[in-house]
Amino acid sequence: MPAPVIYYIRHGETAWNAEGRFQGSQDIPLNDLGRRQAADAGGILTDLFARDGRNRSSLTFVASPLSRARSTMELVRGVLKLPTGGYAVDARLREIGYGRWEGATLAQMQASDPELFAARLSDKWTIPPPDGESYASVQARVSDWYNQLTSDTVAVAHGGTARALMVALGVETSDSAADLTIEQGAVYVFGDGGLRKYS
Repeated sequence: MPAPVIYYIRHGETAWNAEGRFQGSQDIPLNDLGRRQAADAGGILTDLFARDGRNRSSLTFVASPLSRARSTMELVRGVLKLPTGGYAVDARLREIGYGRWEGATLAQMQASDPELFAARLSDKWTIPPPDGESYASVQARVSDWYNQLTSDTVAVAHGGTARALMVALGVETSDSAADLTIEQGAVYVFGDGGLRKYS
């Protein structure tokens, strides 16, 4: 059986995104721009499905449990003219946990723990934030999620889980993915052993 195609969307912008604050497990809602970005992603999906002759009703839809991802999913489904609540939630898609650094900016992280901050600059994939989660552990749970997929899927989650999935599927290395910008309002299509971004 061919590997499932994943249409991956990072949630739209929140106030903390705009302020450069790391959210992790904090449940920060979408701002106005974030809601527009979610609708834009829905429009991109509509065009992709029309181009590829995809029946949107035949796809699986799943989101991270955090409200910024769920709200994005509901706005996307609205644009697709699907019932807003017709999707699953999977905790394995939650954002990387930043522990005591949640709510902080990069400058505040560095000031609070300069030695750990410096160590993470050279090995962000395996060194977790204080009381937080490493990218390697996120990669393990995202791999677990991916390995149980049985159909093509629309997933709405986070920047951290996108990076982990890229590494899990071999389209990026841990070094290249660690600081990769994951665009909001875009659709990342994982399929045929590769990745394409549509924005």
